[in-house]
Amino acid sequence: MRYRSICCLLLMALVVGATAACKRDASSDDGIATPAGATKPAEAVRLLTQHLHDNDLEAFARDAVPPALQPQLEQAWREGRTRWPLTELPFDERLPQLLAALSAPGSEKKLQQVFDRQFSGAHAELKAAAMSLGLFGVQYIRSEGDYSDDERQHYAQFIQAVSQWGLTAPLGDPQRARRVIPQLTTAARRTGLASEADFRKAGMQESLRRLGPFMATTKRALEIYGLQLDDSLSGLQASLQQQTGDRARVRLRYSLGETDIDTVVDVERRAGRWYLSDYLRHAEAAVAVAGGASAPTTDAAGAQAPPTNAEPATPETVRNPTSP
Repeated sequence: MRYRSICCLLLMALVVGATAACKRDASSDDGIATPAGATKPAEAVRLLTQHLHDNDLEAFARDAVPPALQPQLEQAWREGRTRWPLTELPFDERLPQLLAALSAPGSEKKLQQVFDRQFSGAHAELKAAAMSLGLFGVQYIRSEGDYSDDERQHYAQFIQAVSQWGLTAPLGDPQRARRVIPQLTTAARRTGLASEADFRKAGMQESLRRLGPFMATTKRALEIYGLQLDDSLSGLQASLQQQTGDRARVRLRYSLGETDIDTVVDVERRAGRWYLSDYLRHAEAAVAVAGGASAPTTDAAGAQAPPTNAEPATPETVRNPTSP
């Protein structure tokens, strides 16, 4: 693998990687959610936000879907049919490639050399890349991909905010790169995940547990470039807009960089707990049975509904908004 390509991936990770923590979650004043799941609509959003703030991806996966779906997700992960919930994040299928490059012997020196040669001081070029991310990313979200209307509306704002931040972030600063690269390479090695085989062997829960510290390191790297994600998460607000039976609409408001984002998401109740509807849809698609049958779904009481014919899901089926 060419280290220039990995450097590009690394820079993009710094621009959009950990910001996935903001794009679908928010805080509320509904009170403290219990470990068993959310009992109120806006609380469902707050619970996942807290897990992301704490870099607890294992807990995020646990509370994002009903318990009945967990074994199916674990099995699909070990079979290589999905990388959910990583498919909700900008790294998705590129993560094993990125971790392998960061973990390779001598990667610090090689990545620094490529950065110095290709990106150091290239502020105009990197600003142009950030602008392109805004223009083409928003265009893609509005016309392509398997997104709900709420996702399209939210992600368009999110990508524009990331683009605006990228226009002023010192991504071409060599001194910052010399601080960030060793941090990320060390964190990548500590995961012990450098291939698809590693991800399969570890399984979903163990892989997510190992990735938590890597997420924390990525956040700290972004802080070096001026983006305080945990501050954004702490300032997020969620409020109930409408509820009809087991369905509700929750308004999310937060700031990303210097940009304010205001959007609405669907949540739904299953077996007495509330979940984000789009997360449920993505997870159920991710465990779709090979051969054309869709994944079993659960009704409001938690019982499984019979499957219907659908395209089999793969790790690439659920695309994230920053990887068109």
